[in-house]
Amino acid sequence: MTEEHHHRDLAALQRRLADFAAARRWEPFHTPKNLAAALSVEASELLEIFQWLTPEESARVMEDPRQAHRVEDEIADVLAYLLQLCTALGVDPLSALDAKIGRNEERFPTPGA
Repeated sequence: MTEEHHHRDLAALQRRLADFAAARRWEPFHTPKNLAAALSVEASELLEIFQWLTPEESARVMEDPRQAHRVEDEIADVLAYLLQLCTALGVDPLSALDAKIGRNEERFPTPGA
């Protein structure tokens, strides 16, 4: 898939999330502060799945269908709140990520390059 195709899909998901919230009249609660807090909570719920696993167990977590479903749900929740936060703040998440990768490439050059 091209970056443009991914971007269209991302924009469609952001619209779908906005429509979902609007239909339930949740927009007054979807402030940047509340969305950032919800994002943190969901990221913590994702972390909870891995909390007491060994590195080896964590690498195999997707082999258990029940655990895989939990991981996918929490990843979806994290992404949903991140996309809603981006919408609320007018941030293009793909552009922000691209710019950050560029800064990291400059900050952390390839060893020996």
